[in-house]
Amino acid sequence: MLSRREWIRVSMLGAAGAVVTRSIPLRAMAPIPIDVYKTAACACCKAWVAHLDSNGFAAIVHDVPKLDPINAELGIPLPLQTCHAARVASYVISGHVPADLIQRFLREHPTTLAGLAVPGMPLGSPGMESQKKVLYSVLSFEKDGTTHVYARR
Repeated sequence: MLSRREWIRVSMLGAAGAVVTRSIPLRAMAPIPIDVYKTAACACCKAWVAHLDSNGFAAIVHDVPKLDPINAELGIPLPLQTCHAARVASYVISGHVPADLIQRFLREHPTTLAGLAVPGMPLGSPGMESQKKVLYSVLSFEKDGTTHVYARR
């Protein structure tokens, strides 16, 4: 049987260990590989890739002459197609989706959804940083193109 003092000491050590474990940044884990398809000249795509690389991903960039064939191959519905597309695990990403939402999506591992998209190029989204910021929706989508609001930023 532990004395009260020993119990407090053991409890404090356990709590400290929990704090240390919870405070390990995601970057300390192995980066998540993500294939990004974009055109070579797109500056906002380069900025989005930098956002991914600094937030737990290892982007493998594929500069392509046209995105239409890639979007078709990945099954991205026309209204959700943007200036870049990506494949991570078994999912598809279209547009300026924040890295933390991609990570959340991967943790949730939905089986009925094809991926995430941010239609258009909303100011304030990753890669589209600006002093002006607009509220935008991050959409999840099914293989048939049905969309749902996944998050608002």
